[in-house]
Amino acid sequence: MSASENPALDLQSLREENNALRAELDETNQGVLALYAELDQQAEQLREVSELKSRFLSYMSHEFRTPLGSILSMTRLLEDGMDGPLTDEQRRQVKFVSAAARELREMVDDLLDLAKIEAGRISISPAWFDLMDLFSALRGMFRPLVEGNHVDLVFEDPPALPMLYTDDKKLAQILRNFISNALKFTQNGHVRVSAGPENEGEVRFSVHDTGIGIPEELQSTLFEDFVQVDTPLQKRLRGTGLGLSLCKRFAELLGGRVGVHSVVGEGSEFFVILPLKLDEGATDAE
Repeated sequence: MSASENPALDLQSLREENNALRAELDETNQGVLALYAELDQQAEQLREVSELKSRFLSYMSHEFRTPLGSILSMTRLLEDGMDGPLTDEQRRQVKFVSAAARELREMVDDLLDLAKIEAGRISISPAWFDLMDLFSALRGMFRPLVEGNHVDLVFEDPPALPMLYTDDKKLAQILRNFISNALKFTQNGHVRVSAGPENEGEVRFSVHDTGIGIPEELQSTLFEDFVQVDTPLQKRLRGTGLGLSLCKRFAELLGGRVGVHSVVGEGSEFFVILPLKLDEGATDAE
């Protein structure tokens, strides 16, 4: 009589196989639980590191803002001749100090914004506003920067669009970053700012330039933290590499998105697409 013909032996064999499978499953479950515990521990460590980084950035940014503000105030007093007239060389040196302090303040502001976003302390304050008012404010802000150089800054009259309901200060900050970058990397030609409808219920803001352009293989990383295009011109310009990253984060807070089209030697277009009316739920971002 063979084993396969003996029901008792078959049952015993099945029991042994079942017990072996149970033991293997128990061992696997223990391994999975240990892995989950390790992942939870690593996640907690990452949260602590991220919180420490945000606190450090916020603290250092605040500490830097006070002396930089003092430097800028003093340079304004010197430029206004409060302590007597300056020679041409002294005026040139004071302007150099003032420009350097403004660049440092912009870096500090970028770091502070990054810290606020990562800590979830950025608030959205939407309101109704007209595009013409926004463009007029930006035009006045950049007029002193383009006087006397070889780049024309052009704000195209927007088409007939309804009033926008979003955070105009965050939108203005996005466009300021786009325009500042375009002016930095455009030595001749123009920088053109425009707005127009995009799909249903959206508006597209674009900043076109005739600058150096960006290689295609670098465009996908432009909106990441601390990324800068490696060019000889970039090496002469200081920055944190956070401006475009903050643009992306602000756009997402406003329910929109950013993008870029660029050809080396021809120029670039940076754009942000936002809803005409911000979803009320987005105002709970703080």
